[in-house]
Amino acid sequence: MFEIKSDGFIKLSAFLMQKTTLKYGEVSSLIKNKDIKVNGKRVKEDIKLASSDIVTVYADKEKLKNDLVDIIFSDDNILVCVKPRGVNSDDFFSKVKGENELYYIHRLDLNTDGVMIFAKNKTAENELLLGFKNRTFIKKYLAVVLGSFKTCDGVLSDYLIKNSSANSVEIYKDKKPNSLTVKTGYKTLVKGDTTSLLEVELFTGRTHQIRAHLAFYNHPIIGDGKYGNKDINNKLKVKNQLLTAYFLELKFDKDSPLFYLNDKIFTYQKDYKKFII
Repeated sequence: MFEIKSDGFIKLSAFLMQKTTLKYGEVSSLIKNKDIKVNGKRVKEDIKLASSDIVTVYADKEKLKNDLVDIIFSDDNILVCVKPRGVNSDDFFSKVKGENELYYIHRLDLNTDGVMIFAKNKTAENELLLGFKNRTFIKKYLAVVLGSFKTCDGVLSDYLIKNSSANSVEIYKDKKPNSLTVKTGYKTLVKGDTTSLLEVELFTGRTHQIRAHLAFYNHPIIGDGKYGNKDINNKLKVKNQLLTAYFLELKFDKDSPLFYLNDKIFTYQKDYKKFII
C-alpha cells in the first residue's frame, strides 16, 4: 500500500506519473483492477483530483514492478523523494536510479523513512555534497521518544565514539580519545504522559546520532531496537523506530549553479499523534 496527498487539481493518472515512476499503462491497470482509492473510496476511472485529496494505491511489489517511488520534487539537476522505512539506502538508490544518470548524496538509516535528495549530473552532485559537508543545509526529523525533556527546546552537545565492529556508537559527556563532537537540537511538539513528539535538528552528522544522543538523555526513540527501551517497545507494540526525516532546506551561495534552489524547502509529513500517550 502507498498513500500520497494531492497538492492541486489534476487528473489521477497525471498525478501518479508526476509523483512516482509509474507509467500511464501501469496506472491505467491499477485503476482497472480497482487498486486505487481516493479519500477512502475505490475509483473506477481516471478522475480529476482536488487539492488535499488522499490517494491510496493498493498493490504488491510485483504489480508495481518495484517502480513505485514517492517523488517530492524533480528538475534537471536534482531528484527529491521519500525513502520508505525498512529499505536500505543503497538499495533505494539503485531502485530510483534504474538506467538513468543519478548520484548518491547522503544516507538514512534502514528503519528511518523520509526525505532523500539525489543529483542528476556531476555539477549538482558537487554542489549538494558541498552543502552537506559544510552543514549549510537544514535537516530536521520527527521522533517519538520515551518521556519528555524538562525544557521544551534546547541543544544537546556531547561526544561520540563509533564502534564499527558492533555497528553502534557510545555517547559521552566529556571528551575521550578518538571521540567526535555531537550536537543535536530538539523542540517538543506534543507532550504526553509516557511519550512525546520531538522535532530534531542535526548540527553534526554522525552515525546513529539522533538515536544514540536521545537515548543518552534517557529519551530513546520508540521502536528503536538498538538504543531503545525494549519493554516500552513491546508494550506499545512498535517494532520499527518512529523516526522520520521530514524537512530539508537547501542553502547555496549566489555563485552556485544551484542558487535558484536557495531556500527551497522539501517536506514529508508523518502523523505520529497516535503514539503520544
